[in-house]
Amino acid sequence: MEAQLTHRWTPASDPEAKVYTSVETAIARVDRPLFVLNDAGVQKYATGGGVCGPDASRESDGIPLLAYAPACPPAALGDRAFCEAHGVTFPCYAGSMAHGIASEAMVAAMGAAGMLGFFGSAGLARDALLDAIKGLAGRMGNMPFGFNLINSPGNADWENNAVALFLEHDIRLVEASAYIRPTAALIKYRVTGLRQEPDGTISAKNNIIAKVSRAEIAQRFLAPPPEKVLKKLLLAGDITEEEAVLAARIPLAQDITAEADSGGHTDHRAALALLPNLQRVRDEIQQEYRYHAPPRIGLAGGIGTPQSVAAAFAMGAAYVVTGSVNQACIESGTSPQVRDMLADAAQTDVADAPAADMFEMGATVQVLKRGTRFAERAAKLYDLYRNYDGIDALPPHEREKIETKIFRAPLAHIWEETCEYFKTRNLQQLKNADENPKKKMTLIFKWYLGNAAQWANCGVEDRREDFQIWCGPAMGAFNDWTRGTFLETPANRRVADVSLQLLHGAAKAMRVQALRQQGVLLPAISTLLAPDEALATATR
Repeated sequence: MEAQLTHRWTPASDPEAKVYTSVETAIARVDRPLFVLNDAGVQKYATGGGVCGPDASRESDGIPLLAYAPACPPAALGDRAFCEAHGVTFPCYAGSMAHGIASEAMVAAMGAAGMLGFFGSAGLARDALLDAIKGLAGRMGNMPFGFNLINSPGNADWENNAVALFLEHDIRLVEASAYIRPTAALIKYRVTGLRQEPDGTISAKNNIIAKVSRAEIAQRFLAPPPEKVLKKLLLAGDITEEEAVLAARIPLAQDITAEADSGGHTDHRAALALLPNLQRVRDEIQQEYRYHAPPRIGLAGGIGTPQSVAAAFAMGAAYVVTGSVNQACIESGTSPQVRDMLADAAQTDVADAPAADMFEMGATVQVLKRGTRFAERAAKLYDLYRNYDGIDALPPHEREKIETKIFRAPLAHIWEETCEYFKTRNLQQLKNADENPKKKMTLIFKWYLGNAAQWANCGVEDRREDFQIWCGPAMGAFNDWTRGTFLETPANRRVADVSLQLLHGAAKAMRVQALRQQGVLLPAISTLLAPDEALATATR
């Protein structure tokens, strides 16, 4: 390669400046500026040091410079305002996975490493959620963390109880997911505790990160809480008049996570199209409302390789969110069997299946297909739901088939178990089922969908074919990236290590691109961006 610059590199007064013959080693020093040198016809790589001007020509003035890439520490990726607002070092968080798969241990590990973690509240009974709140409050200290608040159509009591617990125990941050429209409970959480500071700015005690995949939903979260709902909350005594007034000057959610193709609930949106779309919506709303602190847009879905993380930040994402890959880590609240199954997954080993929480609406979740028959069996139940008016209307051969192959018990027995479950959680569901045979069918079919997730989390070997494992294509991409490295083994996958390896790899990817733009010939990118076991050791 011919010299592109007339400058020369010199170690100057930098005692830590080093020259390497290996580009892999130099690029990995992401905290130091990188210089590509022409040392008597041999391409070398320096970290640190400085540059002499174009007038320097003597050999003693340094080594001819070919290219330069600035330092790119992982902590400098994304939007520093996100890190400062949430008290974290790195612009990354581990998204919530239901039924405690995003466990207390996972949240604690992320917090200790300077990142956010959200506990997977969805699907938990009130007492279990309360235990998790007390457990994390006791172990986290000043470390940042949050809880998931999922929209629960047909079960508003759960959401109301969750918000009451969050407010009572001073949980300052929630990840709101699966919302189409903000509910009164969610707005109450955000508005409670608003106050105006002496400088005129508004201080919000409670913060929301809203996970969305559509522009119209993002608009609802980026705008202030609806005045109509604020008036109802005020009349009910749930918020004060001052809180209602101040709420008109802040967005409902300060952070919006653009959720692309992901595990669990997903619209299969393409990240390359979705993120710019929501950024545009944010810019339009900021121009309208002139918030003191402009809302931020991060990206989730497909985050499983350094290149995907680098692409997100290159597109202007304020932060990135990991999901499917965390479920394969040792801190997750799922079973060892599931972790092993996820470690074998390819990008194409996923499928859509009916969602338990929005079964009647036809909503789906993305799950692991390889090694299970859950997706096809759940789809069979949904087809029966669409085509028949109740359990008694099922053709005998269809009923026998699902009793034998799916439920492994008479449907009458399944209904008895279902009744016992709802007697302590939501009696209204049973009343509705008594009046509507189709509703009764729905609750029976949901027995399978709900238990399939529990069987997976508990590792019920006899039910392996029925495991419901939420998973997106990012899992397969992560497995491709880690193949042949220490992270290929499930036992070596720790949630904080995984996130830091992705961020560190993204920083390397950005330096690689900077050098390629200047004409530097480099080895295969997969070699340069491989996980660094030394980095993992250093972070423990």
